[in-house]
Amino acid sequence: MSTQGIGASVKRSEDMRFLTGRGNYTDDIVRPHQAYAYILRSPHASAKIRGIDTVAAKSAAGVIAVYTGVDLQCGSIPCGWLVNNADGSPMKEPAHPPLAQGAVRHVGDQVAVIIAETLAQAKAASELIEVDYDVLPAVVDMEKAVAGGQAVHEEAPDNLCYDWVLGDDVASVDAVIAASTHQVSLRLTNNRLVPNAMEPRAAIGEYDLSADSYTLYTTSQNPHVIRLLMGAFVLQIPEHKLRVVSPDVGGGFGSKIYHYAEEAIVTWAAKQVRRPVKWTADRSDSFVSDAHGRDHITNVTLGVDSDGKFTALKVETKANLGAYLSTFSTCVPTYLYATLLAGVYTTPKIYCNVKAVFTNTVPVDAYRGAGRPEATYLIERIVDKAARQIGIDRVELRRKNFIPKEAFPYQTPVALQYDSGDYHASLEQALKEADWNGFAARKAESAQNGKLRGIGVSTYVEACGIAPSAVVGSLGARAGLFEAANVRVNPTGSVSVFTGSHSHGQGHETTFAQIVSDKLGIPFENVNIVHGDTASVPFGMGTYGSRSLAVGGEAIMRALNKITEKAGKIAAHIMEADAGDVEFADGNFTVKGTDKSMAFGEVSLAAYVPHNFPHKSSHDDSNGLEPGLEEQAFYDPLNFTYPGGCHICEVEVDPDTGKVKVVNFTAVDDVGQVINPMIVEGQIQGGVAQGIGQALLEQAVYDENGQLLTGSYMDYTMPRADDVPNIQVSNTVTLCTHNSLGVKGCGEVGAIGSPPAVINAVLDALEEKGVKDISMPATSYRVWQAMQDAKVN
Repeated sequence: MSTQGIGASVKRSEDMRFLTGRGNYTDDIVRPHQAYAYILRSPHASAKIRGIDTVAAKSAAGVIAVYTGVDLQCGSIPCGWLVNNADGSPMKEPAHPPLAQGAVRHVGDQVAVIIAETLAQAKAASELIEVDYDVLPAVVDMEKAVAGGQAVHEEAPDNLCYDWVLGDDVASVDAVIAASTHQVSLRLTNNRLVPNAMEPRAAIGEYDLSADSYTLYTTSQNPHVIRLLMGAFVLQIPEHKLRVVSPDVGGGFGSKIYHYAEEAIVTWAAKQVRRPVKWTADRSDSFVSDAHGRDHITNVTLGVDSDGKFTALKVETKANLGAYLSTFSTCVPTYLYATLLAGVYTTPKIYCNVKAVFTNTVPVDAYRGAGRPEATYLIERIVDKAARQIGIDRVELRRKNFIPKEAFPYQTPVALQYDSGDYHASLEQALKEADWNGFAARKAESAQNGKLRGIGVSTYVEACGIAPSAVVGSLGARAGLFEAANVRVNPTGSVSVFTGSHSHGQGHETTFAQIVSDKLGIPFENVNIVHGDTASVPFGMGTYGSRSLAVGGEAIMRALNKITEKAGKIAAHIMEADAGDVEFADGNFTVKGTDKSMAFGEVSLAAYVPHNFPHKSSHDDSNGLEPGLEEQAFYDPLNFTYPGGCHICEVEVDPDTGKVKVVNFTAVDDVGQVINPMIVEGQIQGGVAQGIGQALLEQAVYDENGQLLTGSYMDYTMPRADDVPNIQVSNTVTLCTHNSLGVKGCGEVGAIGSPPAVINAVLDALEEKGVKDISMPATSYRVWQAMQDAKVN
């Protein structure tokens, strides 16, 4: 194995600047004559705006301008995915103006922007703005919203965005379940989460009068798509007149994929005031303006025959979309959720109905895993309940229903065809590494200490890559989902790679450089990865859905293939050989059967010093050689990739307080070919920490008036170091069959596999107390209350 190439645990090259405070984040950027923006937000969840008085604010010290929705007349922030109702009619798509126009629909809705010489002056002036609100009843609860609650939008009087179905027809699924030996039902809540990246969102808009062009610096996972959405749909700026720069970004987890109102506001305002305008969210802003995640209520029923085989699955879900449609919000509870309801099992019939609901809450969109965690949670919870209800071992029930490795490619009843996997291998390895058979002794030891001990297992598959364009287009995506890469070989043999993927903490600068080093046989240090600037990178669809390596990495590979092909022709010319006789390996071009050889650096130099290259004819260039060594590739995959695995969690519960402590966690994941084991391990550990947070601690809670009660770190509990155990991570490998790297993606698996493993472990611990069910987050209070309720019942 190379010490720097594919398979090597190379230390992250980007960490020197991150860990020594030398990163260049959006809020670090200071443009000449920069002004500061403060967004005045709605304190009400639902209200009509009768009027806004900005006179006093405009006269306040340092204030440059104050704008409201009356001033910022532009297009609506678009939704990127159209979902049709079951009857084929299109979903409801209400307008989403960057600044409220006539009404506010959630606490935190943007009402006005104040631009001043300093942020403090802008904030102070905001308190002088008088907004005359006609406060209306808020709709917060999804089930009440569709049962006749106040309409969030006039266009959707029933608060339904869409009523969508997938899979087999409901009558046949009902019939199979009714005829099954066992019917197992469960009602589940997948709790709403607030993403909390280390770096809050920020944006700087700048206008160049001489060129009539704009630059937006923003904390985005997706700069080209931001340029596309904001330029074409919101501000209607010609694309070549808008540059989007996304420099170092301190985490995203999905919440920085989307086009946010603040980006359009500062870009538009920069032209109005003829100065760069900066906005940076504080944590309070983030809680009420960053798109939230999850928030499903699901009723699920599983049919099981007398042999313990699953016969059919029926799923009915209500998904909260919040007040407006965020960029990917509509596809999360449909194509990223329902299509994964087969999980790792051979369930022959599946029906899913999703009702997507508007409420007076912050918009909901993709958050680490996006739909896949919700699907895995319900499947693995109902499988555990089935095991208890039927009286069969929960591991054996899983083994009995796994898709066998010989069955791949495997067509599920819910649209997807998995290309590869071996779920038995992941399960068996996880059971061994978690010492499943030794659990009884550990449980007895916990009991001696007055603690309840439980162990939980979950097995999962997810869909990564979010492609190909033809498929997602047929499912309603309003953009292609490919990736682009440009590889530029410099004369001295160093290489610059321009990728449409974006790195915001994942280690792409290291992983991509390892691929290039391995392919070209050059030192890792000679590779430079460029991303996050629409002026440098040809195009890109950004980073989310664990697509960077499977799609972006493959685009780089295809550009590298073109590089080696052209470099081989140059080497053949110089060595006076036929191009077909030249081989490339370990950084050297060699003429087969001879001692003639040229290093990659010699060929790259010759590409830029083409003194004896045969010139191309204007009529026939078949024998010509073009100087330079730079190639580009666009890659549109054939299918998603399908990572899978098994997570096992062990907990101790204090029966007096309900406190849950995760004492052991084992993750065995199949993410395909591993490029950098150390980075993969870190990604999985981070994802598991987020999953533990969802399972035990985190929840966005609204009151009946639409006020976010968990709007700060005093109320919203993020997992801390002592909430997370030492996580044991290992992997099995089945290669993806449709990219040359064999990679599947690893960024989300931790957050997908862990929540059901944790809750299944908690319920295992509480079984002897008579507790049958518990919802996420399993806080100390909720666990304690469940034990008290079980005593009464």
